[in-house]
Amino acid sequence: MNKITVIGAGNVGATVANVIAHKDLAREVILVDIKEGVAEGKALDIWQTGSINNFNTKVVGVTNDYLRTKGSGIIVITSGLPRKPGMSRDDLIKTNASIVKEVTEKAIMYSPEAVIIVVSNPLDVMTYVAYRAARKSSQKIFGMAGILDTGRYKTFIANALDVSAKDVHGLLLGGHGDTMVPLPRYTSINGIPVTELLGEEEITKIVERTRKGGGELVNLMGTSAWYAPGAAAAQMVEAIVDDQKRVFPVCAYLTGEFGIKNLYLGVPVKLGKNGIEEIIEIKLNAEETKLLMESAKSVKELTEIVDGLGLFED
Repeated sequence: MNKITVIGAGNVGATVANVIAHKDLAREVILVDIKEGVAEGKALDIWQTGSINNFNTKVVGVTNDYLRTKGSGIIVITSGLPRKPGMSRDDLIKTNASIVKEVTEKAIMYSPEAVIIVVSNPLDVMTYVAYRAARKSSQKIFGMAGILDTGRYKTFIANALDVSAKDVHGLLLGGHGDTMVPLPRYTSINGIPVTELLGEEEITKIVERTRKGGGELVNLMGTSAWYAPGAAAAQMVEAIVDDQKRVFPVCAYLTGEFGIKNLYLGVPVKLGKNGIEEIIEIKLNAEETKLLMESAKSVKELTEIVDGLGLFED
């Protein structure tokens, strides 16, 4: 790919740009930030590792210069305030909705055909904000959450079993946050159901830790995580650039799938060069369906808050 833009040069954005560069996924990565010198400095620092880590991608930082992003094939939005201790994702909604709307409109002006990946929190509703602002197919506008959440989930399972995380395969649905729905029934270790290897009580503890995984890191560091979120977003970029047809849990716009309409929510999808090429509707039992509907209700309430802010004319 010729050009990829990452908006927001904070910890997450810089990590996304760094991983993309190291994987040589584009000829050029443009890192954009509102604060003078931050994107320029981080981009230069990343670029200077090219000769050390053997990649050719040029990384360029700019301050509010969206013209420099023109012609990007993929735009990753990480802009917004990070969470502080005691702050929920929901607390961020009003401020971050305005930020995401503004940067989406600026970026899409110069790259109308770009695929947009949203990382900003609260994730599900910020993806909705980008969708409303971009006014284009939801196939090309989606959010990163499920890969990060399953990454945490699989790490905790691997640790509990003392096995390689590479061999753990898992899936979760729903909103990014406390209402996410990890699915032990769809979790295995190289084909062996996790329910054969771990007891119900231990699985429940892992599920609960996964749900509160972001909060655990905020409490430890005083701010949101960045290594895992950045790597997760870059994995989505890689799937699109290389047309890998990877099946990932992604925050996607539902139009009736799982009995849910007009809502961004985490579900399994097939990712390729066109963005979301298919939403995969798996079978859920009664309890899983109940949890998913509760998660959808929570996300819908936040979405209605966005609709009530008057950010959009229609």
